[in-house]
Amino acid sequence: MFVVDDDRRICEALADLLSTFDLHVVTFGSAAQYLAYPQPDIPACLVLDVQLPDINGLDLLTQARQGTLPQIVFITGHGDIPTSVRAIKAGAVDFLTKPLKEADLMRAIHAALAQDRVARRERAELTELHRRLSRLTPRERDVLPLIVSGLLNKQAAAELAISEITVQSHRGRIMKKMRAGSLAELVRI
Repeated sequence: MFVVDDDRRICEALADLLSTFDLHVVTFGSAAQYLAYPQPDIPACLVLDVQLPDINGLDLLTQARQGTLPQIVFITGHGDIPTSVRAIKAGAVDFLTKPLKEADLMRAIHAALAQDRVARRERAELTELHRRLSRLTPRERDVLPLIVSGLLNKQAAAELAISEITVQSHRGRIMKKMRAGSLAELVRI
């Protein structure tokens, strides 16, 4: 859990509150401090004030979406509808106004943590898929789109001007390297 708010009292109060829910909290007084902090590779949530001294929280959200920062719950003492709509459209989990209601904050944090777990799992799966694809030879990469598009070995061989047996051989290695048990699974991957 991360909290970024330029009001030290808010940071302390949120840290105290969240620790009662067994959440480890690290607080920051500015976006720059948060960005300089080494991000652990664990599910997290960023509770972020909209008005910060160095960078607007919405601008930080825009930067965050270009990287792998955790899900964001905005808090503000000066919320308005256009700002809240902009935050939600940009991917924030929730937009809460101060004074915060404990139940609303905890609901938003739990939702953000759940979304962050899913996002991390999807990134890990995608990384693994890229790793598997990188193990394919250039010719196997030529064969892959043909077989997943539904072409028969004979048709793929004609398309690539190679023998059908060679396509069968490449297909077998592709299935093994991609860890696919069937053509349907390979297509899904």
